Amino acid sequence: MTTLHRRGIVLTALAAATALFAGASPTSADPAPAPAATPAAAPPTFTHPGVYVSRGQLDFVRGKVQAGAQPWKAAYDQMNAHGLASLSRNPKPRAVVECGPYSNPNNGCTDERQDAIAAFTNALNWYLTRDQRYANKAIQLMDAWSATIRDHTNSNAPLQTAWAGVSWAKAAEIIRHTGGGWSAEGVTRFSTMLRNVYLPRVINGTATSNGNWELTMMEAAIGIAVFLEDRGAYDRAVTKFRQRVPAFLYVSSDGAYAKGPAGSGIDTREEIVRYWHNQNTFVDGLSQETCRDFTHTGYGLASIANFAETTRHQGQDLYPEIADRLRHALGFHAKYELGEPAPGWLCGGSIKRGLGPVTEVGYNALANRMGHSMANTQRLVESRRPHGTNILFVAWQTLTHAGNPA
Repeated sequence: MTTLHRRGIVLTALAAATALFAGASPTSADPAPAPAATPAAAPPTFTHPGVYVSRGQLDFVRGKVQAGAQPWKAAYDQMNAHGLASLSRNPKPRAVVECGPYSNPNNGCTDERQDAIAAFTNALNWYLTRDQRYANKAIQLMDAWSATIRDHTNSNAPLQTAWAGVSWAKAAEIIRHTGGGWSAEGVTRFSTMLRNVYLPRVINGTATSNGNWELTMMEAAIGIAVFLEDRGAYDRAVTKFRQRVPAFLYVSSDGAYAKGPAGSGIDTREEIVRYWHNQNTFVDGLSQETCRDFTHTGYGLASIANFAETTRHQGQDLYPEIADRLRHALGFHAKYELGEPAPGWLCGGSIKRGLGPVTEVGYNALANRMGHSMANTQRLVESRRPHGTNILFVAWQTLTHAGNPA
């Protein structure tokens, strides 16, 4: 019997009884045609900065903030009012970060995640203001950790590595490639840290965990691969991502029930139902973690969009391949996040809302750049601007991606 672990929660892959699959109930999630697949292939030449945000996107945001335009100015003010933007922040590096289920024990877990997001925050501030103090602060944080950390331990080590790795790669990419004044020694040591401490923990994924783990691990892996210009790691991350997205977000073309994660051994109807938190009615936009809670579902949705942003900057646009799933999923969860009661067939009629500040990137890509109508998602995005940070790995999406055409 396969056992699945996720932050201290154990999922048993084999159900004692066979669950019957009801027909798909109609939803108002946003439809989209199924696109053709895109092959995985690292670019012959990497584009920098090109992790999560491009130079064009940064320039767009800079112009909007300088002009006092909304919602970017409000989002910028929100970021600067947060403690993560403080120029008096002192790094708290550890040689070994130990994170158990739900960060218990928490030996450096919060410090590492927040220092990494603070580095990204200051890197953004550097580009938007050209105030050298912000670049210096980001560099201080990155240098302190690269001189110290050697490992992540305990059960949450893969996820903790991913969460911090996502933010480190975004921060480092901006500072290194926009004239932030980072020393060659600092860049080399940070690169070594990413290659030896972070990449090995995330690149292989974790097939039997809840899907948000592997998706965030791949987001970290693709960012690190771009920063290191590691074509092999890039291709491995893209391959894993393209396998995991269909196992996290269901569309009716999948058949009577969802796909199992590649390499997990979870493939029978009974195993799939159990893995999907006992949900046995499958409709367009349902996530593997919908019936766990919307918060963890949101982690996965964020990483899917963020991953696709990075590959797009590298000349490999994966959005057409994932658009159908992501569009349905955003619309489906937005509807219930906005307050529509859960029907009895969905999670037994009881859902745990709290999607988080995770929808702006995917909405911008699908609605603004690709032109899809996404009424539910639009209402949710616009009603909750500016989107801030979840203090884990998602930060400042309204500032970086609201209406961003680049």
